[in-house]
Amino acid sequence: MEMSYVVQDSSECIGARRGMIYMDANATEAPRPQAAAAMLAALALPGNPSSIHAAGRAARKLLEDAREGIATRFGARPADLVFTSGGTEADALAVHALGQGRRIIIGATEHDAIRAAAPDALRLPVDANGVADLDALAALLAAGPALVCLMLANNDTGVLHPIAAAAALCRAHGALLHVDAIQAAGRLAVDLPSLGATSLALSAHKIGGPMGAGALLLAPDVPVRAHLPGGGQERGRRGGTPALPAIAGFAAAVQACTPRDLAPLRDRIATAARDCGAVEIAATAPRLGNTLCLGLPGVRAETQVIALDMAGVQVSAGAACSSGKVGRSHVLDAMGLGPLAAEAIRISLPWNVTEDDVAHTIAAYRSMATRLRRGAAA
Repeated sequence: MEMSYVVQDSSECIGARRGMIYMDANATEAPRPQAAAAMLAALALPGNPSSIHAAGRAARKLLEDAREGIATRFGARPADLVFTSGGTEADALAVHALGQGRRIIIGATEHDAIRAAAPDALRLPVDANGVADLDALAALLAAGPALVCLMLANNDTGVLHPIAAAAALCRAHGALLHVDAIQAAGRLAVDLPSLGATSLALSAHKIGGPMGAGALLLAPDVPVRAHLPGGGQERGRRGGTPALPAIAGFAAAVQACTPRDLAPLRDRIATAARDCGAVEIAATAPRLGNTLCLGLPGVRAETQVIALDMAGVQVSAGAACSSGKVGRSHVLDAMGLGPLAAEAIRISLPWNVTEDDVAHTIAAYRSMATRLRRGAAA
């Protein structure tokens, strides 16, 4: 049976269907039409980038053009970019390649990709806003060679860590620094040399590209031993035939994304939510402009997510990496929020959010909070 494929324009990609308001960009960004077009063009190429005939050379050119475009945007040399299957693999590759013979120190609020890759790592505490404790980092670094893993922006709260200051501490102690920039890329100006990091992880679908592509960017002359040896692709640093259509979409999304100041729209939702009795988490910390974490005392996060979904607003209760489960956030636990950690949802605005989307979200939240808090008090 012949199959047809339809690429939605940007006016339709904000939600799964018309009438739904998509406010879960930190799980995956709304797709950019430029990324979809680039993927379709790449699908028309029959060649494998490792082949030396004409079709292979055309595929290789597309791959290397994508590499150059992404690397340049984030301040790396093309030769120092390793394509991966996504952010999780990029994080795992960094831990595997850079952590050999070193103690590994990770932030207490790191993504599960880092936590799973380094289960025995030392934990760097955070303050009540979720910001890394640099005094504690200095004390941990004094004990000997280390790899520090610290995300630029937290996926649950949007909180920004002081990466440049952490990098200075790492240099002073001869430590390496891996930065998970997956949530920050496309929303902030991200530059590997300015951050002072040894490596940087990226993911295409958090920028408005497709799922299935990511990258590890490296500082010059950093050696990487493959975690997936395979056929020696990516200069021997990551085996496997590259997912060329996804990589092409990744590169197109990177070129298309321009950071948009969404903080005024986010703050409009926050003000309305506080008026309903919600707690705005990490309100005084530096944050991504698109991210809002709200606790509603007495109402479980899962109940809030379902109620808002029924009202046509799609949000989440944190990282979308638990097979559809809604569980207590380790990020909020690390911040010492107690019961509120199980009563918090995340609203994350996509790049193409509109004023009407925000107005609908506010109305839905007010209705949900009033009804559920009344029920909780009964």
